[in-house]
Amino acid sequence: MSNNNSKYTDEPFVSVVTPFYNAEQYLSECIESVLKQNYNNFEYVLVDNCSSDRSLEIAHNFESVDPRIRVVKNEIFLQQVQNYNNALKQMSEQSRYCKIVQADDWIFPDCIREMVSVAESDPAVGIVGAYRLDDCKVNCDGLPYPETIFPGRDICRKSLLEDLFVFGSATSILLRSDIVRSRSPFYKEDCPHEDTESCYEILHENDFGFVHKVLTFTRRENESLTSRIRKFDPFYLVDKLITVIKFGKLYLDGPEYIKCLESVEYRYYQFLGTYFMTSSWRDYFDYHSNNLNSIDYKINVFKLMKYRAIYLLKNMFNIKSLILR
Repeated sequence: MSNNNSKYTDEPFVSVVTPFYNAEQYLSECIESVLKQNYNNFEYVLVDNCSSDRSLEIAHNFESVDPRIRVVKNEIFLQQVQNYNNALKQMSEQSRYCKIVQADDWIFPDCIREMVSVAESDPAVGIVGAYRLDDCKVNCDGLPYPETIFPGRDICRKSLLEDLFVFGSATSILLRSDIVRSRSPFYKEDCPHEDTESCYEILHENDFGFVHKVLTFTRRENESLTSRIRKFDPFYLVDKLITVIKFGKLYLDGPEYIKCLESVEYRYYQFLGTYFMTSSWRDYFDYHSNNLNSIDYKINVFKLMKYRAIYLLKNMFNIKSLILR
């Protein structure tokens, strides 16, 4: 697709992409946040995944008044990750950077300009992140100010060895378009947290840029797939245990990996043990075991029994202390 914003050729061309499905409650707010950017040279691709509500109508209404918007409708309904991969394929071949904005999220007016500025400062940068307003709290923090460029491998090492988490969600980052095009599909469709894993893969050969400003908003109170699985606390499963097993040996030496895995397993079983043999245990077990199958990891029942016993004894001690007080 040709670049219709030729008068802004001093700015790198950016493809902003929003895949959506039945998102009429939030879609207008999302689109408006992109159109209010203080950056001009971008296209906005809205990809409808066969919505049954007014989402497509809303998208077409915006398309009719802003030439930067292009609406694409999927011929058949796709699963979420497949839909995201298909949406990324719709971006312009001319774009230098790609920015996903999820349909129930929005971005601040400085987002694209600030992220592109950092990306342009060093050609080795493959991903740019920033602070995120995650519902009502700010996160994706922990990197030293005022540094803006970090070796990708250092970021991944710190994320594995510490509780650093700067990737956020798909909305939280800017990607170099040539990296997106080089991966087919961009997101793996058989892993539980495809956006995080893509960052670990990309940063093995690229650097990480960071803007020390709050630039994106992630909505929590909605009916998205992410919201539905949050009750199972996937942080302990995906961002720690599975990530360490999948990428630990790539970024850590032997002793570091063993120590890191032991620490993560300890916290994981400590967490999961609190639900062992409770009324919600079956749902938790099914969710976690199904995802752990992707790395051929089996839940250790003896460890669960151990940490369940520790949890119960700790509660009994706390109750006894309360009574004595």
